[in-house]
Amino acid sequence: MSVDRLTTEDKALKINLKQDIYGCFAEIGAGQEVAANFFKAGGSSGTIAFTRSAYDMKVSDSMYGPTSRYVCEERLTTMLSAEYNQLTAVLPEKNKDARFFAFCNTVESLNYHKTNQGQGWVGIRYQNTLGGKPNDIVLHVKLHDSGHKSQQESLGILGVNLIYAAFFETEKLDHFIDVLVARLPRDKMEIDMLRFSGPAFENVDNRLVALNLVQRGITDATMFDLAKNVLQPATALYKKNVLLMRGRFRPVTKVHIDMIEEGKKAFLLENNVDEGSLEVIFELTLKDLTADGKISIKDFMDRAELLSSLGYTVMISNYLKHYKMLEYLSGITKGNQMAIVVGIYNLNTIFDERYYDNLPGGLLEAFGRGFVPSVKMYVYPAVNVEDGSLYDLSTIKIQSHLQCLLQFMKENGRIKALTEYDKSLLHIMSDDVLSKIKMGSLNWEEDVPYEVAQAIKFFELFGYKKK
Repeated sequence: MSVDRLTTEDKALKINLKQDIYGCFAEIGAGQEVAANFFKAGGSSGTIAFTRSAYDMKVSDSMYGPTSRYVCEERLTTMLSAEYNQLTAVLPEKNKDARFFAFCNTVESLNYHKTNQGQGWVGIRYQNTLGGKPNDIVLHVKLHDSGHKSQQESLGILGVNLIYAAFFETEKLDHFIDVLVARLPRDKMEIDMLRFSGPAFENVDNRLVALNLVQRGITDATMFDLAKNVLQPATALYKKNVLLMRGRFRPVTKVHIDMIEEGKKAFLLENNVDEGSLEVIFELTLKDLTADGKISIKDFMDRAELLSSLGYTVMISNYLKHYKMLEYLSGITKGNQMAIVVGIYNLNTIFDERYYDNLPGGLLEAFGRGFVPSVKMYVYPAVNVEDGSLYDLSTIKIQSHLQCLLQFMKENGRIKALTEYDKSLLHIMSDDVLSKIKMGSLNWEEDVPYEVAQAIKFFELFGYKKK
């Protein structure tokens, strides 16, 4: 039977009847929903060594050590190590005939009063070959079902899908994800981080996994750092102040760096913002990655490599409009400070009412949702395309009936002009630099940081050809 037609019970039974798969389950916080599916399917005695669940924090601490956060990636990693090691220590002889696995999750499901967001960490450590070294697949999930029972059921389906996909569907990334989210539409569940590691996945670039999740609409945003590690946004930005810049960065130029560095200086002058708690993020939207209706994987990787080489965290999102991105990040930072650096022409777009026709409250609703009190916008000037003069926050041209709104935002410190900047860089435009690279011009290197120029030449990025 095609995997697309297999029910959750079918998948659990197929695993149970496979004699060389043997493992354990440890589920904290939302019940033993995953293990229960294997028990119900039948034949589980050949698959399950033991199951464990620790609802009481003291019991959990006795099993895995004390922690300040029980639903986090660190706790999941500790669980995977403890359970897998326990399995191999107790049943070493069994490992001669079976591939071991440890499935673990630590989940916060919907509470009785429905005042929280169901979410959690799910993972499996397993051998894909007999006697082989273990591999890890780890993910973070948001549960969107409106009832506690339905969230538990969704979690049970996800766990079975993960174990099934790990053992049977790792040849192609696209198909693995198809199996992982089978019978779990977006209104039920959102996976905003998925990471593969271990000898079986040496050729998997987790940044492409992150792109895949956003491209499919499985989540709206995910991120990765300079070490190519995929990050779960809420965890990576926990108790952080965030400085964001959005763009195509094709390629990164000296003006981009000046924008973010001057924005950073201004942001650090704000109350309660210090460098130790600051996270600088460069964001790429799917629209900026799309050409002729398709996403170029090579083009995406080129830009990811360049941003990572400069030491910046990269975010990929489906949020075309600024207010949606700001609203999303505000929900994550939860009271910490946040700022976004934009070019003056981007501000013209933000004040264009046509972009908010889908909102009942139009532009005012967008500003109310995006510009909460903890959000600042720093505006970087440009050369006026009409006459070559300086175009900045003091000379911006917007419709007259919106001038009062702009003034309000300025007087309340929501929008601020960046007054310190390198005037010699204002002429630089990414499209012009890209054209120079493709045409083989010699002076494009003057417009980009040294590290970027070296990377473009070494890896032959953006159509550059070595002479």
